[in-house]
Amino acid sequence: MPPVELQMTLLLFFALAGYLLASRINQSAVVGEILLGLIVGPSVLGLITYTEFVQAIAGMGAVILMFVIGFDFKIKDLANVKYGIIAVVGIIVPWLGGYGISIAFGFAQHSALFIGTALTATSIAITANVLKEMCILDSESAKAIIGTAVIDDILSLLLLSITADVAFGTFSIEGLAFIIIKQVGFLIILALIGLFVVSKMIVKMDQSPIAKNYPEFVFIFAVMIAFLFAAMSEYIGISGIIGAFIAGVSFNGIDLVHSRNIAEGGEYLYVIFASIFFVSLGILVDLTVLTVPVLIFIAAITAIAILTKVVGCAIPARIMGYSKRDSLAIGFGMSPRGEVAMIVALLGLNLSLIGQDIYASIIVMSILTTVITPIAFRNWLFKEEVAACRVE
Repeated sequence: MPPVELQMTLLLFFALAGYLLASRINQSAVVGEILLGLIVGPSVLGLITYTEFVQAIAGMGAVILMFVIGFDFKIKDLANVKYGIIAVVGIIVPWLGGYGISIAFGFAQHSALFIGTALTATSIAITANVLKEMCILDSESAKAIIGTAVIDDILSLLLLSITADVAFGTFSIEGLAFIIIKQVGFLIILALIGLFVVSKMIVKMDQSPIAKNYPEFVFIFAVMIAFLFAAMSEYIGISGIIGAFIAGVSFNGIDLVHSRNIAEGGEYLYVIFASIFFVSLGILVDLTVLTVPVLIFIAAITAIAILTKVVGCAIPARIMGYSKRDSLAIGFGMSPRGEVAMIVALLGLNLSLIGQDIYASIIVMSILTTVITPIAFRNWLFKEEVAACRVE
């Protein structure tokens, strides 16, 4: 196996190569980079393995990605009751589907609990990146997808802690209530700090002599705050990408005179580190451990994963007034499981509550749902918007 330094160099090379290749053939960078990661990973060439170092760099990529995505949103875009309703239904239906299919395949109850929990998750980073690529982040359906996905992410991680407690027999209503209050209260406080404290600090910094002499100063400070918000979120028990996203939302609309544009600077970081994140998802898969029974289960669980998210999110969206296309877009947009489901799978494996077969199944299911969503968006639901984006 190549040394870590060489693997890191190759990771950067293939990440950027995947981005350029996908752009050249007018395909989603998500799909191209994941498939390239599959090729250079242990499944084919074995040039790069999914080490803790690669995982850390990939996690940083997800943080940068959501920080940049946040620039296109305002807090009011997320505080919508409709999004909460869609998110709740969009968690219940997949959980029931995942639990039911697992029991039908003969898995133990504690394993079925983790599989059901893995199916509730939505990778906000993946869907947001696809929407950004297609130039439709400002559409109503995109706002609904992102707003719902943020709530979904929080609820999924909350459900994960509940599942672990149930599996070990330590679950209590009091503990659940404390977690909910702590996490929701923290996010509200974080948003208020970002909007009314940090954003005003940035405006004052922009007028200071140091910003006039060093125009990159404010940008560096903003990125520093994004990582701080991400770290604080992780400490509380919420995904770090949510904290970074809130930081980006907080800086939306800030007018800078002397400093470099924060969003423009973030775009360059995004291209590099988000590419690493998506390549790492392909590297994570080791197809050599898959057997025929596992492949059959993967096919079943992937179909259930997509169907339950589309049904669980599209139907309530349609009932609440969204068009047929937007409702389907919300459903498909919530389908990628990505890194959130992988976190669930890894925790279950480390706790010895699931085996390598279930772990591999969840990982491959996450990859497949991640690949299918941009294909459905680009070639079906938003075909006209994609063509217009290319012209621009």
